Amino acid sequence: DSFSLHIKKKILRPLLQLFGKQYVGFATLPNQVHRKSVKKGFDFTLMVAGESGMGKSTLVNSLFLTDLYKDRKLLNAEERINQTVEIIKHTVDIEEKGVKLKLTIVDTPGFGDATCWPDIWKPITDYIDQQFEQYFRDESGLNRKNIQDNRVHCCLYFIPPFGHGLRPVDVEFMKALHEKVNIIPLIAKADCLTPNEIKKLKDRIREEIDKFGIKVYQFPECDSDEDEEFKQLDKELKVIWMDRHI
Repeated sequence: DSFSLHIKKKILRPLLQLFGKQYVGFATLPNQVHRKSVKKGFDFTLMVAGESGMGKSTLVNSLFLTDLYKDRKLLNAEERINQTVEIIKHTVDIEEKGVKLKLTIVDTPGFGDATCWPDIWKPITDYIDQQFEQYFRDESGLNRKNIQDNRVHCCLYFIPPFGHGLRPVDVEFMKALHEKVNIIPLIAKADCLTPNEIKKLKDRIREEIDKFGIKVYQFPECDSDEDEEFKQLDKELKVIWMDRHI
């Protein structure tokens, strides 16, 4: 009828001109979500833990090509022994190929330096729990538009190279955190060891990790329906991962 024809002319035709020949439907959702995510950016929080002098600052600055520790105060031996565990956050905005990343580095100065270590990791576990609780409260609130994700996504744990495996403090720390955050154990200053020494130390640490039931981050498997090129890339990344990490 004339009313339907009027609707087509006044509403549908301008819409078709607006969208052109582009398909509008749920099939375009992945692209829409991708564009929205890239525009908004991502939050990533990385925790570093280990004794002073293990190269934590150097590794972080090298990974992200920035200087997050330019205002750091170096402590002498006596000050390090008497120091309690602190939680210090460094935040920097990084952009690569149009993708924005808000990087937060959570440092834990004082950990492993004190002579008395029982429950030395408690300030760290308390901080991680607080971030989970805060994120849960924000997600449960009415205004969820600008939620900041401050949860700790990954923890780099530095193991001293001068030993025969894990120390009690290493075991207790990782067991306290492995259910809360992805733990990646690293052998600090590994360049001071020979390749044979590194291999022996890695094998020993892996055995002890299995013995004590510690859950460390494992490189994820790719889906079986992925294309062969992606599967090959995933395989190569796993080889690199196993070679450079414990």
